[in-house]
Amino acid sequence: MFARRVAAVAVSVLAVAGFAPAVASAAPAPAPPTVRCEFIPTPDLPAAKPVKPPRPTAPTRGTALSVLLTNYGPVAVQLDRSVAPCAAHNFAHLVRSRFYNHTQCFRLTNSARLGVLQCGDIYEVEKGGPGYRFADEVTGKETYPRGTVAMGNQGPGTNGSQFFVVHSHANIPPNYSIFGKVVLGMDTLDRIVAAGIADGKEDGLPKHPVRIHHAFVI
Repeated sequence: MFARRVAAVAVSVLAVAGFAPAVASAAPAPAPPTVRCEFIPTPDLPAAKPVKPPRPTAPTRGTALSVLLTNYGPVAVQLDRSVAPCAAHNFAHLVRSRFYNHTQCFRLTNSARLGVLQCGDIYEVEKGGPGYRFADEVTGKETYPRGTVAMGNQGPGTNGSQFFVVHSHANIPPNYSIFGKVVLGMDTLDRIVAAGIADGKEDGLPKHPVRIHHAFVI
């Protein structure tokens, strides 16, 4: 019941901001083309929370809207299936599986090179994934401006649940699959950055915990 009420509030916030979900038409839309995704089990790194891998096929057209309700405010992310279909499919699956509910974002950076909030790790930075991995979806031409949402990884082909949101800029190699952008809630990111990083560092644990209470796909 509580989750339904929170979801209703999220939809209301998005509607006021002009991001209300479209009403389905009477005639069914043609099925979009799909791509096959390989979600490879990682028995040496078991799932940190109960979750199964997504279906092995992902649509390659259209968008979806995901809302992250944090203790600093909401962040709405438009998922782009045409850019990184497997990553967008995986993110939506983890959201629907409640994998990100009641989790903490353990890394915040704010330097001349990198300004991101990293989330999706259940235990601590780069520890606690979904128990599987999948390939990168990059062209080598990726850039990461403010508002970009992309997969985090620990090397080629190690995508799982970790993701980052660019709050300022990210001067990094094009090695990270971009699957969405923030369409509402950059002010939430700004508040997180203003709260600072522990020990006055440029890269580390946020000074005050950043928590994802609930996540939804609309």
